[in-house]
Amino acid sequence: MKTEINYRERMHGIGRRWMVAGAILMFSVPVITCIVFDSWPNLQVFLKGSLSVILIFWVAGSVEAFSYMPMLGTGGSYLAFVTGNISNLKLPCAINAMKAAGAEKGSEEAEVISTIAIAVSSIVTTLVISLFLILFLLTDIQTGLQTDFLKPAFDNLLPALLGGFCVMIVSKHVKMALLPLLFMILLFAFVPSLAGAMGILVPVGIAIAVISARIFYKKGWA
Repeated sequence: MKTEINYRERMHGIGRRWMVAGAILMFSVPVITCIVFDSWPNLQVFLKGSLSVILIFWVAGSVEAFSYMPMLGTGGSYLAFVTGNISNLKLPCAINAMKAAGAEKGSEEAEVISTIAIAVSSIVTTLVISLFLILFLLTDIQTGLQTDFLKPAFDNLLPALLGGFCVMIVSKHVKMALLPLLFMILLFAFVPSLAGAMGILVPVGIAIAVISARIFYKKGWA
């Protein structure tokens, strides 16, 4: 137990340092650009434009931190939140890797496997993006990708990614997923205007899922 606690403390220490380093690097790009070109955004316009985005994402970001970390593990969480694309790439990779290895969730083995899976996913993503950047620079691939033939595929890219993720998770817990899914489907069917309030509805959906799962568990239905 003491060894496990020391391991987690070390991982948190390393993770915090790299998170700070990552944040500095991310913010340095726009700051250096503004310094080099001597072009700074109007603070009032910037705050006005970003306020609506901040109101949406601070809730979603906070909820993701608490809901994803138990599944990703200590090291995997820090790496995933720095590299991004958690729900559609990092989380499915981590879960599938732990399942394939037969590692018990929360164990040291599971944390190591999760971190490796997320790291490999990040490397592959970087290589793919780099390849397409080179193709964009050296060829006319952009024109080919914007054809009417491929447009339906790109229009449905996000639903396909999230759909695959949902099928993987929901198929294992159909009963517990039924109530929150029905609630959200009916809510958006009768009140489509709420589609822009995802930052507020995400915690609502999570609360319904947790409460319904607790009831199902108490009743012996799940």
